[in-house]
Amino acid sequence: MYSLGIDSGSTMIKGVLFDGKDIIAYKKIPTSANPKESIQNLYKELYSDKVAYVVATGYGRLLLPEADRYVTEITCHGTGAAYLSQEIGAVIDIGGQDCKAILLDENQHVIDFLMNDKCAAGTGRFIEMMMRILEEPMSYLDNFVKGKNPISISSMCAVFAEGEIVSLLAKGADKGDIALGIIHSICRRTAFFAERLKLADPVFFSGGLAGFQVFRDTLEFYLKRAVKTNTMAQYAGAIGAALIGYKKAAVK
Repeated sequence: MYSLGIDSGSTMIKGVLFDGKDIIAYKKIPTSANPKESIQNLYKELYSDKVAYVVATGYGRLLLPEADRYVTEITCHGTGAAYLSQEIGAVIDIGGQDCKAILLDENQHVIDFLMNDKCAAGTGRFIEMMMRILEEPMSYLDNFVKGKNPISISSMCAVFAEGEIVSLLAKGADKGDIALGIIHSICRRTAFFAERLKLADPVFFSGGLAGFQVFRDTLEFYLKRAVKTNTMAQYAGAIGAALIGYKKAAVK
């Protein structure tokens, strides 16, 4: 018996198959201009007659009518992060268009959370947009900023920050210094936002940006506390959905 968890995010759709003990398959695809078609394609690729329960989460979760249950991303991210890293006290997720801080109790259940989805300047979408302006691929980010000195980005709005970066480029500023400044800006405002929740140690960092060492190190610097992650951190929401689904299937 398997469960299938699908996390339909603003930039990526992730899917995970779970057998009650291990993750047996996982896949992610970009969220296209037709998110309903994308989530359907991923569902069809991972679904089989061995799947007993399907849970959908994320912004586009209601676009999958085949789901047995829809669960909020807060619950799924908390559950998935606890599966990936034992004995964590909180989760910070920087998604494509929002940032979430989740507080867990001693049993790693969600007890409180904050979400910032009002401003793009603290999200993964912002760094992707800025890297396009700097004409560098996201995959090269760690090497691109290695040994650089961050330039302060003062604008608190993505639109104004873009103008500030264009101005810095016109003045001949180093692209790596600008990129590192953007990373510091995102991590600084994320830490300020998350600490309103009175985080407990250690913190688990989920989302696509958790795959970059410079983001992990910089977030840890501004939080002034240990930050843990996992190579499957981008799948935390889908993993949590799959775990919840397996428990539901087991009591059917």
